[in-house]
Amino acid sequence: MRHHSLPRPAVVHNGIIENYQELREELARAGCVFASDTDTEVLAHLIGLGLAGHGDLGRAVASALSRAEGSYAVAVVSLDNPGVVYGARKLSPLVLGVGQGENFLASDIPAFLPYTREVVFLEDGEMARIDAGSWQVFTVAGLAPVEKKPVRIAWDIQAAQKGGFKHFMLKEIFEQPRVIADCLAGRVDASRGLATLRELDDFPVPERLTIVACGTSYHSGLWGMQLLESWAKIPTRVEIASEFRYRDPILGPGDVALAISQSGETADTLAGMRLARERGAKVIGLCNVVGSTVSRDADRVIYTQAGPEISVASTKAMCSQLTLLLLLALHFGHKKGLAGEREAAVPLAGLQDLPALLEAALPGMRQRAKELARVYSEARSFLYLGRGLNYPLALEGALKLKEISYIHAEGYAAGEMKHGPIALVDPKFPTFALAPDDELYPKVKSNLQEVQARGGKIIALTNPGMDLRVDHVWEAPRAFGPLNTFLMLPALQLFAYEMADYLGKDVDQPRNLAKSVTVE
Repeated sequence: MRHHSLPRPAVVHNGIIENYQELREELARAGCVFASDTDTEVLAHLIGLGLAGHGDLGRAVASALSRAEGSYAVAVVSLDNPGVVYGARKLSPLVLGVGQGENFLASDIPAFLPYTREVVFLEDGEMARIDAGSWQVFTVAGLAPVEKKPVRIAWDIQAAQKGGFKHFMLKEIFEQPRVIADCLAGRVDASRGLATLRELDDFPVPERLTIVACGTSYHSGLWGMQLLESWAKIPTRVEIASEFRYRDPILGPGDVALAISQSGETADTLAGMRLARERGAKVIGLCNVVGSTVSRDADRVIYTQAGPEISVASTKAMCSQLTLLLLLALHFGHKKGLAGEREAAVPLAGLQDLPALLEAALPGMRQRAKELARVYSEARSFLYLGRGLNYPLALEGALKLKEISYIHAEGYAAGEMKHGPIALVDPKFPTFALAPDDELYPKVKSNLQEVQARGGKIIALTNPGMDLRVDHVWEAPRAFGPLNTFLMLPALQLFAYEMADYLGKDVDQPRNLAKSVTVE
């Protein structure tokens, strides 16, 4: 007779168990021996203890999940009975596929679409039991049966992957509310008003910070620099990686390089990381891809958790980078005694409200972008203007328009316009201005009057109730301070998207570009 001294559950988990540290300590006192520092292993031990107690995998999974705080999509099997799988979800996607003599659990429909089009959508707090020939759904709390009917999916595999959107870029723009929520999961202690970046718990506050990045990630760094300096009082500079790697930078102990890369494989950024380490600096990686070279080469890594980004033009990845940079500024500020509960409470509360605010605003933003794209579709050049936190957004808005619509565009600090670029302004050279209701609004308004005096057409992205008299006012919802960025950014992305789509360009695969720049 086969005998195992302990039950052998196997767990697949997506999400973050926020109270895993407390659970881990409790389990260690009960005699559990851990092989890793992951929150997923805590779930495995909890389920194992339940199995040892009563031998019922479903009850063991439900009991463990009742203790878990945070987000999860889990699939669990016992290695002694691998033909039965239990799955459950909370704040992370999980769907059930009903096949002929086979059933599936996946985070998204495309995973099993080649095998079945019959889908059961699971809700938060529900648990499924599947084997090859049957499926059932229960509540996690109480294991009460839940009546479910499969839905037949009519999409083909390509449409399913795009979630019904025309292009991946559009889908990824609309995913940004979920991206923000995923970035915050497990990283905000609302009761104490703190950003909790556990990846950096034992990492000293940098004396000086050098951000190294390329393209859109460079623009994220320029934005983050301002918060790191104002909230954490850390002297910060932002370097284009392809320039930094060939310079003779002054770095040493006490310096930290922050390498930002969506893919974690950007060649110039990796070279910049190596140079920083050679000069004695520690390196933090901020990237989206688990196991990427950036994540392996850095002393510490912070994952943005944006999910796969398919479109070459980066959208949701930048949103996730900005979210983490804001949390990083609060984290270091708290460590230095500068950003306590009172200072952090307002931005953290605003961040937690942001996904719902952005989700409600996106459809209207897309409609406005579509209207304006048609008005300006014959423009051959654009000037993007912004000040303060909106200057990096002006650079990003111009980059997006160039990347996918092939219309020439330049992003400028609005105060620099009169030092040369204003010579270009005429009725056929439009300006896209970022003019939210902040302390720099009067200055931006004055800059726009200079454009108007020379016959330039203006789109102004602003907040409701501002006294702007320009050709086209585009109102975005108002948020706290730097959080306005998260409502301005998708408007810029949607304007570029709608322009490119109207002009018939290949939005997801623009000419001459690759998703990951893995060469110099």
